[in-house]
Amino acid sequence: MSGQRILIVEDEPDIAEVLAYNLGKDGFAVELADRGDEALAQIRRDPPDLILLDLMLPGLDGLELTRALKRNAATAGIPLIMLTARGEEVDRIVGFELGADDYITKPFSPREVVLRAKAVLRRAPLAEEKDSGTGRLEIGSLILDPEAHRCAVDGEEISLTATEFRLLHVLIERAGRVQTRGRLLSDVWGYVDDIDSRTVDTHIRRLRRKLGPEAERIETVIGVGYRLTL
Repeated sequence: MSGQRILIVEDEPDIAEVLAYNLGKDGFAVELADRGDEALAQIRRDPPDLILLDLMLPGLDGLELTRALKRNAATAGIPLIMLTARGEEVDRIVGFELGADDYITKPFSPREVVLRAKAVLRRAPLAEEKDSGTGRLEIGSLILDPEAHRCAVDGEEISLTATEFRLLHVLIERAGRVQTRGRLLSDVWGYVDDIDSRTVDTHIRRLRRKLGPEAERIETVIGVGYRLTL
């Protein structure tokens, strides 16, 4: 991961400085922006490998910035972690619905942010790895091509974030078997502990919405987790 570029969009200088220092120690190349509108222009000029984004920003708030990024094919796939002092459930859900890969509530440990950043960055290459055993995966009208990082339903390509792609990839590879939320957090998100199972639920909901007629293949096993049916 050494040399990967992380853009911190944060208008509180003390927080930005602490994050930049800790990420820099781990070998990341860190860039800073303190306004949402300026960050958007900066990202469009030179997309980073990961964005750490505060929600409360001058110029353009974090949610609007996220919407703008996800509407543009050139920036839609950039991994994004939201940082905010607002811990309400609605903010978390809105962030995930817009396409955030993770969500960390202030106050937080800088080390936790570094570990979360590494976990998110690991997922992007995992989603693009060649599947040496199966190649293209097909179930019904759903096709997943790990090598090309493409997904299609009924012949129509659908856009998935790196996290959504990895989640669907894991479910398809293990079709017919129940996957607990804890197992999915570990294998898709890279978390050792069951930090927040709602993260899984929100991403499953978003994935179902994108899969259209194939959405019903993702079954909820109440009290346990999820299963993709053959």
